[in-house]
Amino acid sequence: MAGSTARTRAGSGSAAVADFRLAHVGFVFQAFNLFPVLTVVENVEFVAALQGIAPAVRHRRARELLSLVGLDGLERKRPNELSGGQQQRVAVARAILSEPEIVLADEPTANLDSGNAEHLLDVMERLNRERGVTFLFSTHDPRVVAHARRVVTLVDGKVASDEAK
Repeated sequence: MAGSTARTRAGSGSAAVADFRLAHVGFVFQAFNLFPVLTVVENVEFVAALQGIAPAVRHRRARELLSLVGLDGLERKRPNELSGGQQQRVAVARAILSEPEIVLADEPTANLDSGNAEHLLDVMERLNRERGVTFLFSTHDPRVVAHARRVVTLVDGKVASDEAK
């Protein structure tokens, strides 16, 4: 009996963590993690669909974000029809569609040319300033570091420096 209670608590804790992530955290994966069978707009809408956002609302937001990240006209393409940089921007649009409180981004500019990287960083900076979205980056890109207000440097898994800019 005690074993089943422990399993139930662990299961509900896992569900609570998943619900928290769904409601409050956006993710930009280095490998994009786009669904190959979905179109660009469907990939962007995916998390919002899980959140129960009405189809018309999530579709409008997805199209607005795709325009914001420079992907107008690509809504019906599939990920394999896009460049790496375009896929990266789809992943960013997906992460911010539901206006999470925090976005965890692993090398969000790694596949972007300098112009698109700067544009995307400007978008993220504006979302931080205007909507209070916190972006936490894991990066080697000095352009990302230049936009940051706080930089924590890790060496061998330990904090080597922590500086506010």
